[in-house]
Amino acid sequence: MPALRIDGYVIVSADGMLANADRVMPDELKFDGDKKFFTAALDRADLIVHGRNSYESQPNSPLRRRIVLTRKIGAIAPDPSNPNATLWNPAGAAFKAACDFAGVRSGTVAIIGGPDVFGMFMDRYDTFWLSQAPRVRLPGGEPCFPGVPEHSPQEILAAHGLRAGEAQMLDPAEEVSVTPWRRAA
Repeated sequence: MPALRIDGYVIVSADGMLANADRVMPDELKFDGDKKFFTAALDRADLIVHGRNSYESQPNSPLRRRIVLTRKIGAIAPDPSNPNATLWNPAGAAFKAACDFAGVRSGTVAIIGGPDVFGMFMDRYDTFWLSQAPRVRLPGGEPCFPGVPEHSPQEILAAHGLRAGEAQMLDPAEEVSVTPWRRAA
């Protein structure tokens, strides 16, 4: 689908976790600078893609067109609780079919998690925006990608043909930054 640009977004702890052991993003991993960056990116996106347990909880969230991955349906269905959402089972239909059902054939798709969803698109990202909170550790937490913690998030992205660009500081006091990982040409 050359008309769709695929971008990923996650903030991780120093040990590569996106949530604590209870599979909840703790307050220690929430920073105003990252929230502003993430919100602006989602406001620009034409489509948001995430799993059943991932969401962004922002004022504009209900207005955003989205695809929610689930195994509870056979292929593709409207979400009865959200007129802007499409339910998609990747085992039953192709991503293009889910995008068509959602009414999105061009523009930017923002992949926001969880780990299995990030993993599905690893070879398709145009850019993956990896935010890091180096002062936060979440032992026993939920890894951001399949293969973490055996490998760092950076090693996983590099293994899938992405290269780090220049990091941008989002919260200097806490050393939180975001690095764009772009597909090598």
